[in-house]
Amino acid sequence: MRKTVTNLGIATALTLGVAGGLAGPAHAGDMDCGDFPSQRAAQLFFLNNSPAADPHRLDADGDWRVCESNPAPYYFGRDPRGGAPAPTPTPTPAPAPPKPPKPQVVKQWARVIKVTDGDTVKVRLAAGGKKDVRVLGIDTPEVFGGVECGGREASDSMKSMLPRRTRVLLISDPSQDLQDRYGRILRYIHKKGKLDVGRRQVFKGHAEVYVFQGNPFQRTSLYKKAERQARNTDRGIWGYC
Repeated sequence: MRKTVTNLGIATALTLGVAGGLAGPAHAGDMDCGDFPSQRAAQLFFLNNSPAADPHRLDADGDWRVCESNPAPYYFGRDPRGGAPAPTPTPTPAPAPPKPPKPQVVKQWARVIKVTDGDTVKVRLAAGGKKDVRVLGIDTPEVFGGVECGGREASDSMKSMLPRRTRVLLISDPSQDLQDRYGRILRYIHKKGKLDVGRRQVFKGHAEVYVFQGNPFQRTSLYKKAERQARNTDRGIWGYC
């Protein structure tokens, strides 16, 4: 009878022991954002528990910032000690490339030596030296290598405007080259500083507007207007050529 009671006590004790947790400690389960009182607590837990592997899947978007909807305090750094996150360096903008220098307008006083043809004049510069000047923006009929219709009239018109020793102002155009392939300087010619000789040639019908290689000069619209007026009234080459 005593042996039966003893065996029964042992069996009861074993049963209670298992029920009471004597079989060993329990393993912790997965953590989620709701298990942390603040974002900072979640962030520090994440940093201290294999953040690269993220076993608790707290960093779903892979930016090393977890539980951003949790309440304060906040911490978004990568240092498990919990200090202030290192500031993100601001990239230094690359310096802007230097602007090309604005083309300068060249102005030169000169005196006429002779008129070569309807759009070319030889001058002596006030600063010294002789130059052949190709008038910008116009083209007149040829008088060399075969006389073209209107060539003599264009030359005579230029001679009447620019007799020998006439003082003229030569002005470059920043949209155009300073000289052509023949070494002639490219300029507008102003008589007495006001009269635009090239435009006058176009207006009188002794020249056409000339745009070199499709690159309009600054006075193109004014010259085109003068050309339309000459055409509409059959002046010069528009009437007899």
